[in-house]
Amino acid sequence: MKKVVLGIFIAILGAACSETDTKGDAVLKVHLTDAPAAYEEVLIDVVDVMYHLTSETDSGSWKSLEVVNAGVYNLLDFTNGLDTLLAEETLPTGTISQMRLVLGENNQVKKDGVYYDLKTPSAQTSGLKFLVNAELMAGLVYDLWIDFDAARSIVETGNGKFILKPVIRTYTESISGAIKGVVDPANSNAYVMSISADDDTVGTFADTISGKFLIGGLAAGMYDLYIQPAALDSVAVEDVEVSLGEVTQLDTIFLVND
Repeated sequence: MKKVVLGIFIAILGAACSETDTKGDAVLKVHLTDAPAAYEEVLIDVVDVMYHLTSETDSGSWKSLEVVNAGVYNLLDFTNGLDTLLAEETLPTGTISQMRLVLGENNQVKKDGVYYDLKTPSAQTSGLKFLVNAELMAGLVYDLWIDFDAARSIVETGNGKFILKPVIRTYTESISGAIKGVVDPANSNAYVMSISADDDTVGTFADTISGKFLIGGLAAGMYDLYIQPAALDSVAVEDVEVSLGEVTQLDTIFLVND
């Protein structure tokens, strides 16, 4: 099988690079979930998701995720392990310390067949703020869950009035691993492709100045790497192990003519 793979490697090189080139960022997926509550529906109107990220180029500031699946969500649809994806975005590496879930005005609770407005005095302006403290590493994919406790978050004040005082916890999980390394010489314009045991392929070009490469978003398992420089012989690195939430660092890969 490996001889066949090497045979087709150059043929698929041009088509693969545009789709699998890794930029060294991280991917964050934000999910909404909930615990059961004694209501028929708990509707929240999501309009924005904001994050506070500190990185090498940013000392820390609030930004909105660019693409958010805004809309009215019934929290009770996402109990007992169910969730829904609010946003997915590629972000620079760094630490997300806090996030905010900004709500609109269409928040309601349904009790005994009647809908009541759910007041959220602080949510429409600054948002529901919660701590995250997640470190984003290059090449990894992270899932983050915003976990409401609807039963403890809704306060009934009487006369049909309900107030949202959110009790929220968050947790993260890395669902991928990555491989990084360096090729020498750096100016060899080398294409690096990883192949899993079931023949899934992901690749990228090594930087022509530093020789560094990173292949991210990989499932846990064993991989073979094939490095094809522009004018030198190809090199294979076999049995590279990838673990979830970790970046496997390889020794320098030297590219030479036989």
